[in-house]
Amino acid sequence: MNKKTRYTDCGKIGYKPALKKQFDYQQKLIQRKLNIRDGKKSAGFEDLIHNLFFCEHNPVYTLGKSGSYDNLLMNREQLEINNIEFYKSSRGGDITYHGPGQLVGYPVFDLDEFYHDIHRYVRDIEEVIIMSLKEYKIDAIRIPGLTGVWIKGIGNAKDRKICAIGIHISRWVTLHGFALNVNTDLNYFSGIIPCGIEDQNKDVTSIEREIGEAVDFEDVKKIVKLNFRKVFGLNYMD
Repeated sequence: MNKKTRYTDCGKIGYKPALKKQFDYQQKLIQRKLNIRDGKKSAGFEDLIHNLFFCEHNPVYTLGKSGSYDNLLMNREQLEINNIEFYKSSRGGDITYHGPGQLVGYPVFDLDEFYHDIHRYVRDIEEVIIMSLKEYKIDAIRIPGLTGVWIKGIGNAKDRKICAIGIHISRWVTLHGFALNVNTDLNYFSGIIPCGIEDQNKDVTSIEREIGEAVDFEDVKKIVKLNFRKVFGLNYMD
């Protein structure tokens, strides 16, 4: 199994250009596989290199391929007034928000080099985030039937989603990924029904909200990057 991985920090970037970066890379990995099948050279991709993209987005709502427009609570004029973009996405899941203070990760991995198990792949991303949140003394969990990472409400407190996950896979090469609320302005979630979940006992949260103070964003990146290596067995090039 080849786990050689490039780490790409895109910084603050719009949703559309970030999507193009990961899509272009995915297509190169797919073309490499087709070339190998056909006995052709791969234009520099003879050695497999996975890529883990990290970034922050400008405010944007994205709707997954199985999502409903009814879960967007703003009209076009309201989106423009609030400088929020909107895109229909090829990822799984429903609607979510991306914006400043949120760590968005896009693993572009050829799962031929890991395993052929989509559910395991999603569970492994969840495990990366759960391990990372322990560094901030946050006990995060999975909730059966709901993708993503949650914090269990105690007593009358609501269950709170801290990380959303939505993926797409083509020829076993992954696209899209996760969105971890770090120092995120959670007010933006009032413009949507997050992930299409209308349960009154569910809410969204962030690391900042849970521990009562903002955290160093670069430190969070380092922790999550390290835990991707641990969970997936990555061999970073840097």
